[in-house]
Amino acid sequence: MSARSEQQAERRARVVSAAMALAAKGGYDAVQMRSVAQEADVALGTLYRYFSSKDELLLAGLEQLAEDMQIQLAEHPAQGATSHERVTKVLGVLCDLLEAEPLRAHALVTALSSSDPAVAEHSLVVQARLKAMIADAVDGDQVDDMEGVVHVLGMVWFASMLSWVAGRSARGTMATELELAARMLLR
Repeated sequence: MSARSEQQAERRARVVSAAMALAAKGGYDAVQMRSVAQEADVALGTLYRYFSSKDELLLAGLEQLAEDMQIQLAEHPAQGATSHERVTKVLGVLCDLLEAEPLRAHALVTALSSSDPAVAEHSLVVQARLKAMIADAVDGDQVDDMEGVVHVLGMVWFASMLSWVAGRSARGTMATELELAARMLLR
């Protein structure tokens, strides 16, 4: 990678980190492009070269969280006697990560709900990482329709997240609902 490319990647990472920090402190509304640029110490124009909207920026942050989690799970795979147990542990780690920063989670859910096409691209990357983490947790056990399992778990996760960030369910409910879905899907 050239020195210029490395600088651009470092600047982009700073921007994503700044947006996630602002979201953790103040939620979706705190992530203003001008504030992100100031926090990341980049020009506003530079920020817009990387991201067309704050929703795209926040989803890039979610993509980074998913990548970090995938790396962590590769280093320390989920333990359990069955696919259901291992997948439940993977999903539990994901839920814990989100619940640790409720304002950031709310910002991410709001961004996930965007109709911005750039957001859809990042959502697909997050979904692919989630699928890979689940496939690794299944660890060779026969699953008839992995795509379907991941799709349904993703839908349960999103619905549970919506309910949690809206204050309609308690902390830990996401993990409980995902455990139930995983148990039913991975018998």
